[in-house]
This record gives sequence, structure tokens and C-alpha cells, in this order.
Amino acid sequence: MVVDIKILDKIIKETISTINQSKEQIYYIAESARMELQRLENEIKEVRSRLFIIIDEVNKLELEERKTRIRLMDVSRDFRSYKEEDIKEAYERAQVTQLKLVMLREEEKSLRFKRDHLEISFKRMKDTASRAEQLVSQVSVALQFLSNDLSGVSEKLTDLYDIKQLGLSIIRAQEEERKRVAREIHDGPAQSMAHIVMRTDFCSKLLEINPSKVGGELVSLQQLVRQSLQDLRKIIFDLRPMVLDDLGLVPAVKKYLEVFQTQNNLMVDFNFIGTEQRFDPSMEVAVFRIIQEALVNIKKHAQAQKIIIKMELISKRINVSIIDDGCGFCVGSIKPREDGSGYGLLGMKERIQLLKGALMLNSTPGKGTEIRFYLPLKN
Repeated sequence: MVVDIKILDKIIKETISTINQSKEQIYYIAESARMELQRLENEIKEVRSRLFIIIDEVNKLELEERKTRIRLMDVSRDFRSYKEEDIKEAYERAQVTQLKLVMLREEEKSLRFKRDHLEISFKRMKDTASRAEQLVSQVSVALQFLSNDLSGVSEKLTDLYDIKQLGLSIIRAQEEERKRVAREIHDGPAQSMAHIVMRTDFCSKLLEINPSKVGGELVSLQQLVRQSLQDLRKIIFDLRPMVLDDLGLVPAVKKYLEVFQTQNNLMVDFNFIGTEQRFDPSMEVAVFRIIQEALVNIKKHAQAQKIIIKMELISKRINVSIIDDGCGFCVGSIKPREDGSGYGLLGMKERIQLLKGALMLNSTPGKGTEIRFYLPLKN
């Protein structure tokens, strides 16, 4: 098959230009969402502050209203002992106080409604901003890949097939990640939220029928909310562990391994050789995700009891080895399946190749598996 190099280069340049424009549009959306998020946050603060003042005024006015009612009752019981002006003043004061109280209560109700509505809008806008930022990141990765690795395509025609397969596997991996997140949210927090709504309705009815049992129900509801929060934090950690951005690669790996051991009842021994430091963000993400993918594969397929992870930092590169005592497999027989699954090792290899590293895989049936890879460090 003869390929016109100039046409191919033109197509790639137009593609890069289109993606760059899309990135700018998505960035504009993300920036607008962040600005709207800040506006909503400020408005919520103002409404909460005003609501606090109104509640305080309502409480004070309720006390005053009680006093005027007591005064009115005294005047009514012994009206002959009071002058007409005193009786009139007592009635007018009680009426004015009750009217102010009604107006303040209505304002309090309106502010509560506005606060709740703003908080819902804030949550939705926060989700929109987060999605937009993720899209910016994904488009940036695609743009970097196209700009760096496909420039001068006339010299890289022999790699076109691999690049095509890489793009397809990235799409599959993204879809699988979306399915996983959607499934975890549906089975976890979404179900819990539905249950919470039902329990709150039950508490409302129970408050009218048997208030003494509401306390126990609220305690149970609190536990359910805490569990939902824990599930959400787990999903967020799987998507992007904050400790990776805040503290760096080694602390993030340690934290992940602690959770992994607890959840899967597996012994994981982690050894780091060298001085802990921050690396290039793409390097940190790649090493973390490769270790994560390797552990997921071990959990699914290896039937292992112990895992040893060694990370070594030397002058120009970082070396990592992951060894398990599981069932092992025949390396040559591992291939992606037609349904799109089985891309774990391929995804690891692709991440490493993008960063100019190398991966070595050793495994024998019944004797466990060893994954070794290295990534060069930038100057």
C-alpha cells in the first residue's frame, strides 16, 4: 500500500490543530465553571451569614413575643385596673411583634430554601468543573502524544500500526475506567443515597408517631452516611490519589499498599532504596498506575499470598520490580481477548514505552511472576 506522506502529514497537522482548539474550548468551559463555582461559594457564605442573623433575630423576637402575650393576658384579665392607653398599647405591641415574627420566619424559610438550592447547584457545578479538568488533562495527553510522537511521520511509517493499536487500547482503557467508576458509584454511593432518602422520610414520619425512636434511627442514618462518604473517598482515591500530588510517589504507593493489604488480606512488602524526592508528574503517575495495575492483576488471577515490591532510585533512572508467589502463567499465551478485556499488561507496557522505559516479564506456571521495569529520569 502506497501512502502519500505529504497528505498524511497534513492530516496529522490538521488533527493537532483541531485538538488544540478543542482543548482551548474545554479549558474555557473549565475556567467558567471554576468562576461560577467561586461565585456560588461566595453566595452560599452570604446566605448562610444572613440566615444565621435571621435565626438569631427570630429567637430574640420569640422571647419578646412571649412577653407581649403575657402582658396582653394580664391586661385582659384585669382590664379595669389599666388605662385605655395601656390596654391599647398592649394590643398594638402584641400585634406588631407577631407580625414581625411572621415576616422573619418567612424570610428564614426563604433563606433556607435558597441555601439548599445553592448547595445543590454548587455540587453540580463542582462535578462539571471536575469533569472539564479531566477532559483538559486527557486532551493534553492526546495532544502531547500527537505533537511529539507523530511529528515527522515520514520517518515513522513502520510504527503506524502500533500507534493505531495504542490509540484503540487507550480508548478501551478509558471506557473500562468509565464503566468501573459508573458501576462503583451505582452499587455504592448511589444505592446508599437512595437508602438515606428513604430513612430520612421514615424519620420524618417517626417523629410524628414515636419521637423517642428517632434518636436510634438518626444514629443508624449517620453510620450509613459515613459509609457512603468512605465509598466516595475510595472512588476518588482510585481516580486520582491526592497524596500523589501533595506528597509524591513513594508516600502515595505506601498509602495504596496499606489499603490494598487491608481490603484483600494479602501480605505486601515494599522496599524503597534511595532518597525520597519529587519526580516529573507524568513519571509519578505512570509508576503509580503500573504498580496499581500489577496488583489488580495479581488479585484477579495470581492466587498469591505474598507480594514483594522493590523500588530503586539511581542517578539516571528508577527501577521497579513486583514479585508474587502466585500460580504463574505461560508468558507467550497472554493475549488481549476479543471482548476488549485482558489489556492490563499491554497498558502497562504502553505507559512505559511512552516514557522511553522498558518492561521485562518473567513467569512460570506454579512458580509465581516477576514484573520488572525501569523509567529514565529527566535531567
